[in-house]
Amino acid sequence: MAKETHKLIANNKKVFHDYFVEETYEAGLVLHGTEVKSLRMGKCSIKEAFVQVEKGEIFVVGMHVSPYEKGNIFNKDPLRTRKLLMHKAEINKLFGKCKEKGYTLMPLQVYFKDGRAKMEIGLCKGKKLYDKRDDIAKKDMRRETERDFKVKNLY
Repeated sequence: MAKETHKLIANNKKVFHDYFVEETYEAGLVLHGTEVKSLRMGKCSIKEAFVQVEKGEIFVVGMHVSPYEKGNIFNKDPLRTRKLLMHKAEINKLFGKCKEKGYTLMPLQVYFKDGRAKMEIGLCKGKKLYDKRDDIAKKDMRRETERDFKVKNLY
C-alpha cells in the first residue's frame, strides 16, 4: 500500500480553545495556479476563517492566501471565498447539523496530501467561559506535574 504524505501548511489552534470539536471531515480545496504556489511556500492563514453551506455547496470564507510574488496579473484576491470539494451526502449531513443551535463549521488545518491541497474542517460547538477556564486549569496542572516529574528524575 502507498505511503500517504502530509505536509502541514496552516493550523488553527484557536478553534480548540474556543470550541468543542465534535467531528472532523476532510475536504478538497478549489484553487487557482498561483494560489497553489503560494500554499506550497506556506503562506496561508485560517485564523479568521469559517465554513458555510450555501445551495448544496460548501465554501470557506476569510481564508487568507498571500499573493504569489512572481504571479503578477494571475494573482487572485487573497481573501476570496473558496469552494470546498465534498460528497453531496456529507454536505447535506453538515447542513442539517449546522441548523441545530450552537453548531458551526470551522477550518482546523490546511495541508497537502499526495500533492493535493486539502482542508480539515470540524463540526464545532461553542464553549462557555467556564469551559475555557477549566481547560486552562487542566493544562496548567499537566504542565506542573510534568515539570515536577522532570525535576524529580534529574537528581
